Amino acid sequence: MPHITTHFSARRASLILAAIAVAATASGCAQLKGRQGYVSDPVLTDAIAPGVDNRESVEKTLGRPTFVGQFSDNEYYYVSRETRQLAFANPRPVAQQVLRVRFDPAGNVVAVDRTGLDLVSKISPEGDKTPTLGRERSFFQDIFGNIGAVGAPGTGAPGGGGNTGP
Repeated sequence: MPHITTHFSARRASLILAAIAVAATASGCAQLKGRQGYVSDPVLTDAIAPGVDNRESVEKTLGRPTFVGQFSDNEYYYVSRETRQLAFANPRPVAQQVLRVRFDPAGNVVAVDRTGLDLVSKISPEGDKTPTLGRERSFFQDIFGNIGAVGAPGTGAPGGGGNTGP
């Protein structure tokens, strides 16, 4: 009878080792979750109302923005993004929210806009070049393409026969 017990123990040990091996290999394929930017609270973001709030109340409610508008400081942007990633693959966006708060020159809230993943675009370069619209020119055309164009008649350049005045 002791011989049967060792047979079951050896079988049980091999099953345990196989389970550990499967768990170790499967853990390398687990998804990695990532969060970037502003942690959004729907109650707080819904509390911002045009005509009621101003720049100071928005900062007290939501905190400092992720970034301010590029051309004027009359826009605050709060950006949050969630990503998923398998082992060595590039992360892909799963959820994104961009909250834009616009102010008038006096600092009062004019509008609150929200966008999500609908504005995320995937850019996939082809090889080592990104395709662009326009002419295909060779290296030598880029270097020598303007020879003779400077001062050519009709271009308006000095000495080119353009309008020289009275």
